[in-house]
Amino acid sequence: MPLNDYHKRSDFSYFLQKQMMKLNSEHTASIGLVIGCILFGLGSLIVAYVPVGAYAIAFWRLLVAASIFYTLAKIFKQSFPSNKKATIYALTSGAFLGLDLALWHESIYAVGPRISTLLNSLQIFWLSAIGFFWFHERQTKLQICSLCLAIVGVALIASPEFEYNSNAGWGFISGIVSSLMLALSMIYIRKTQQTVATPIFPLMFKISLGGVAILVLPALWLNSHNLYPTNWEQIGLIILYGAVMQCFAWGLIAYSIPLLSLSLTGLLLLSEPVAALIIDYLLLDKQINLMQWIGAILTMIAIYLGSLKTKK
Repeated sequence: MPLNDYHKRSDFSYFLQKQMMKLNSEHTASIGLVIGCILFGLGSLIVAYVPVGAYAIAFWRLLVAASIFYTLAKIFKQSFPSNKKATIYALTSGAFLGLDLALWHESIYAVGPRISTLLNSLQIFWLSAIGFFWFHERQTKLQICSLCLAIVGVALIASPEFEYNSNAGWGFISGIVSSLMLALSMIYIRKTQQTVATPIFPLMFKISLGGVAILVLPALWLNSHNLYPTNWEQIGLIILYGAVMQCFAWGLIAYSIPLLSLSLTGLLLLSEPVAALIIDYLLLDKQINLMQWIGAILTMIAIYLGSLKTKK
């Protein structure tokens, strides 16, 4: 075999091997992202089942997560950066995350997991607004189109709910504000890492700690009558909620997103509201009419289009 042909075949073999490794990593990341989103959606079942207040269960979830992340940081010997500015940003991110969880819980109680999870997914549009007003990012026609589509979708979902649910107003307000809190939490995670590179376990510990701190007083004040779980089953479910939904599911999502294209990420993230939709319909016997199904589909399409906003 001529030497040039040998090199060509070697280069081609290396190229094929590299592409196969890339496909395998994308395949694994895609599965991980979907599993993480579904587990996150299943967390709404625990919230709906356990008779603990919205702020209280968010407090316990983050307290469990903080304990786990601190332990993992010590086991893996990840250092805790001492930069004060980065610490303030991480705690601020946690405070917004705590408020996001509490308001999402309030929305679950008022309108169910289906609608509340869809509303919480609107954080994409808050990120666009923050990018426009804070970072002076230009808005594309696709962004404006997706926002209009989302407004139509949410209106279709909301209109029947207001006819028979007296808590619908609060459910929609708390769900939409929770998405704003989630967007702000993401912004401050980014600012933390821009200030100083922080290992994942210490970062998540500080974020969880910030959430715990912001929720202490609201939990004591607003949920004083249902602050604690009342039996071992409820204690176990809350530990499961903190360990699986806050640690494992978030870990899968955080691991998977950097390995996938933005368009595929946006599409797969829709598995969370879809999972909540199915849970609400099949397990919680929530009636969904044709108008609401159409609104849910339009909203998920809008969220997907909104996720394409930063594609280069």
